Amino acid sequence: MTSTRTTSRRPAAACGRPGPRRVAPRTRAAASRRSPNRRRAGWGPLGLIVLAVLVGLAWQADPAPGRAAVTAPGRCTVPSGAFTLSHEQAANASTIAGVARARHLPDRAVVIALATAQQESRLRNLRYGDRDSLGLFQQRPSQGWGTPAQILDPNYAAGRFFDHLVQVPNWQTRPVTEAAQVVQRSAYGAAYAKWQPMATQLAAALDSHRLVCS
Repeated sequence: MTSTRTTSRRPAAACGRPGPRRVAPRTRAAASRRSPNRRRAGWGPLGLIVLAVLVGLAWQADPAPGRAAVTAPGRCTVPSGAFTLSHEQAANASTIAGVARARHLPDRAVVIALATAQQESRLRNLRYGDRDSLGLFQQRPSQGWGTPAQILDPNYAAGRFFDHLVQVPNWQTRPVTEAAQVVQRSAYGAAYAKWQPMATQLAAALDSHRLVCS
């Protein structure tokens, strides 16, 4: 009986012949680990610029001890330096004081009017307000203060305020908040009092022409 020899075929690598080079597939995790590095490399300079700007702004907003704060341009400062006003606020305050002087009213009238306008509009000539309230003193056309166009004229609005103020009994000696409230009839009448110190300093600065604007 003839025997049949069976030989097994070895892999090519086992016979000394180099097999095909196997390259490990690029995994998703490896790709994700490399991607941020590329992003950081591309955005690095811009990120540094943004960081420098933010640090500079923070340094200006919060000066270190012993470093004087820089006054922002376009502001007006009272001699005491206790507060500043925008040019719009300063112009409106000056108009109120000018109307009072033209009527030969005492400083007390200016203080009451400035405290009132500060509470009602922050000394801005607002074109909006509660219901139909308008202007520096938030006067209402529906309550007989004038037409919207008239109320939005600071000279007219100040004049109308003083028209009513001088009719308040003992207005020169009454507390600021009481005199203002009789004129305004506000739901927050007690709020006028907190602005009296500011109004007093501002009235004095306007009277002596010592309001410094940049």
